[in-house]
Amino acid sequence: MILVLFWVSVILIIYVYFIFPVLVILRGFLWRQPYRSDEITLRVSIVIAAFNESKTIGDKLNNILTLDYPRDQLEVVIASDGSDDGTNEIVRRYEEYGVRLLPLPRQGKARALNAAVAVANGEILVFSDANSIYKPDAIQALVKPFADPNIGGVAGNQCYLRNKETDFAGAGESSYWDFDRVMKQFQSNAGNAVSATGAIYAIRRSLFQTIPEGVTDDFVTSTGVIAQGYRLIFTPDAVAYEPVAESNGMEFGRKVRVITRGLRAVFVTRIQLLNPFRYGFYAIQLFSHKALRRLIVYPLLLLLLVNPFLWRANIFYQLAMIGQLIFYGFGFLGLLLNGTRLGRMKIFSIPFYFCLVNAAVLVASMNVLRGQQIKRWEPQRNVNSDNIKL
Repeated sequence: MILVLFWVSVILIIYVYFIFPVLVILRGFLWRQPYRSDEITLRVSIVIAAFNESKTIGDKLNNILTLDYPRDQLEVVIASDGSDDGTNEIVRRYEEYGVRLLPLPRQGKARALNAAVAVANGEILVFSDANSIYKPDAIQALVKPFADPNIGGVAGNQCYLRNKETDFAGAGESSYWDFDRVMKQFQSNAGNAVSATGAIYAIRRSLFQTIPEGVTDDFVTSTGVIAQGYRLIFTPDAVAYEPVAESNGMEFGRKVRVITRGLRAVFVTRIQLLNPFRYGFYAIQLFSHKALRRLIVYPLLLLLLVNPFLWRANIFYQLAMIGQLIFYGFGFLGLLLNGTRLGRMKIFSIPFYFCLVNAAVLVASMNVLRGQQIKRWEPQRNVNSDNIKL
């Protein structure tokens, strides 16, 4: 029985981290599904939900007003979710430039976004975070694929900024997104990206569905186009810059919230997309990337627990145990080296980030099993937009 548990764990881990990525890459090369992309101009509504974003919202709006997109075809809707730090007053200064403020009572991000979309009049809805800074041509890059009537959504390219004060969790986060960006490109080449990130993505207004509470809004909104029979593609040219979390505690709390809502979104709101008979390889992508990969912490723990019982079997099991201890040891050293140049090296930052994320999954999965929902949001920003060079 111990032997079975060991090898089941190993197979699941190898599948998630090696076999599945290889399948995605090979499919992206061999089963390309091209789409039309033209220089077109459609009416665009940029939708932002904001809660106490006085430190970032001014820079965000200044950035929007300098984008290379016709001003008469671009509107901005800011849904302020009970902000009481001066965010509303800052936004009102931009009303003469066509920025619309929706001052709402505190009710949660999902309701704020739903309210913003209800008053938006663009053919294309662009969703963004209050602290993300777009490259000048980002909107045009998002709009171009909508020349193809089969494209329902476009995921943009979120890039993280690092500075010398960034914790190694931030360095690990950035490394993860570098890999995720590659995977999104290959997924998109052969059909659909798994989902979009909230910093920068767009969908057709006609495909928007009301966002339920307690789920990841960008996941539910972007995958909604796939559920309705349209494609969700990734375009690397639509770039948004965001700073990584300043502290490990900030990043851990954010991961718990995101993963809790994300797991609920997959297994409650979008469970129909896990049907391979209807959605083909996308169902396998979704399950492997958003469910199995997130829950791989349990096979990892099982492997660590059962491996010592096989120590005397042969040298393979001894090496497997030693390898695990070395990897987690580097993660622990990364924790001890917090804030140092050595601690930001990938040999320490990646193992630590791996451990941090999986610890967050443990907490998040317990939240889901208990039926706990996270409806409120309190963004904790690392404000360093001055370092962004476009």
